[in-house]
Amino acid sequence: MSVPHTLLALLESGPRHGYDLKRAYDEQFGQDRPLAYGQVYSTLSRLLRNGMVEVAGVESGEGPERKRYTITDAGITDVETWLRTPENPQPYLQNTLYTKVVLALLSGRSAADVLTIQRGEHLNAMRALTKRKNGGDLADQLICDHALFHLEADLRWLELTAARLGELEKAVR
Repeated sequence: MSVPHTLLALLESGPRHGYDLKRAYDEQFGQDRPLAYGQVYSTLSRLLRNGMVEVAGVESGEGPERKRYTITDAGITDVETWLRTPENPQPYLQNTLYTKVVLALLSGRSAADVLTIQRGEHLNAMRALTKRKNGGDLADQLICDHALFHLEADLRWLELTAARLGELEKAVR
């Protein structure tokens, strides 16, 4: 996820303080990884330096001054471009799991055990995500569905690989 673009897009609804941006980010996207305050303010500094935001006002009070940030026309254009740019699909052509299976075969260890252990981890993750999905709001349901579909694809690969272990062992030796 692009934190700078996300913060810019959140600013489109109106000027906000860094604290408000962090809260809005965490409410919408930070369920698994809340944004650190330091990251918010360092990102805002870069956006300010690059002309994507500007300071809309400074409030004094108890403690440090609080700046309110607003998005610039350049920032709006940048968000629009980012939203219209498709993400590059990332196929997992040679992931760590495949490497472990091959190395298990090459070393005489049980590749079937590697696959079985991984299958158990995937099923545990799927159970936890399903529980979270069932108790969550629409955003949580969509996020969980995305993860579940990826885990289902991984499980299909695990089963296919387990069925082809004999062939794979001959191919790697």
